[in-house]
Amino acid sequence: MNLSMVRRLAAEVLGVGESRVYIDPSRLDEVSSAVTKDDVRKLIEEGVISAKPVRGTSRARARLRHLKKRKGLRRGEGSRKGSVANLEKKLWTARVRALRNYLKLLRDKKMIDAKTYRRLYKLVKGGVFQSRAHLKEYVKEQGLLRRV
Repeated sequence: MNLSMVRRLAAEVLGVGESRVYIDPSRLDEVSSAVTKDDVRKLIEEGVISAKPVRGTSRARARLRHLKKRKGLRRGEGSRKGSVANLEKKLWTARVRALRNYLKLLRDKKMIDAKTYRRLYKLVKGGVFQSRAHLKEYVKEQGLLRRV
């Protein structure tokens, strides 16, 4: 028995696509006798024909990916998007700002004089120091700190 005509009528009545029309397999003989839209409407009321729910996009993979990222995984070179130069520049800017702020703090507390400040400032600009800790170590080694 060919139910394609009934399926098409049911899809029109339900306002869904033909692939979303569900026909109860145990009552196929009743469905095959339906000819008009009214017959189909009665079958819908009885629950013989119904619309399947809309299929959504599964979030399972997204949740798994999120958990892995929280653990620190999936963050390697191959997973990164965007300009690498931009990231390097941001890191440079952050480091230089921290170093310059530290130099200003030393100068304002009179721990270094203006001449030393200027020399260290230029070294910072030249990229000599990798971090604030590196700059502190350099200042102590060179004996540049003055006690107030």
